[in-house]
Order: sequence, then structure tokens, then C-alpha cells
Amino acid sequence: MSVPTDLKYTADHEWLSLDGGTATVGITAFAADALGDVVYVDLPIVGAAVRAGAPCGEIESTKSVSDLNAPADGEVVEINQEVIADPSVLNTDPFKAGWLFRLKVSGMPDLLDATAYEALTGGA
Repeated sequence: MSVPTDLKYTADHEWLSLDGGTATVGITAFAADALGDVVYVDLPIVGAAVRAGAPCGEIESTKSVSDLNAPADGEVVEINQEVIADPSVLNTDPFKAGWLFRLKVSGMPDLLDATAYEALTGGA
């Protein structure tokens, strides 16, 4: 799967789409493929404060449990209930329907662009 050029990325394989002061957050196709079949997602609650690089949830697959790290500082304003109901959407559509939560951004670290993320993942 190609890496969308309109998103920003973390080295931990989260993506972020910024629209004004609100960011939509998800995991990349590279992360979803590495996890295998996703069976459970634990997301931060609406109103929770998250910090860039800090764990804010978990993603469980048939192979492992991995931390979900926040890509920016802010307050969670919405979570994707459809992903909680059907976590497998992370495997089938991680960049669209598989978004995880929305964040009112209060601080933004330097994130990777698509070219840098592709270099990090070896072009995968």
C-alpha cells in the first residue's frame, strides 16, 4: 500500500492529518501489516489529555499487543466507534475508515513527511 503524501507520520507508525487545530490520528498500513489481524482496540476517552510520544491506548492483534502513541499534544475530542466495534478495519482501510481518534492539538512535534516515512520503512 502506498503512503499517502497528505499525512504526517511518527517513527512509531502513527499518522496524523491536520485540519486547522484538529488532527485525525491513525496507524499506518505498515503497522497494521506488522501487527497482523487486529482483534481489539483500546482508545483514549474523549476529554483525555495526551502527550506526543506517550502511550494513549493499545492495539491487540492475534500476534501481539502494541501501544498506541499520541503523535501530538492535545485533548481527545472524538473516537472512532466503528473501529472499536470492528477492529479489523485497521487491516483493510487504515488511512480512511480506520482512523482512531481526533485531537484538539496544543503542541506539535516535528513529524515525518511521506518520503521520510517511506525511507524509514524501507519503502514498504
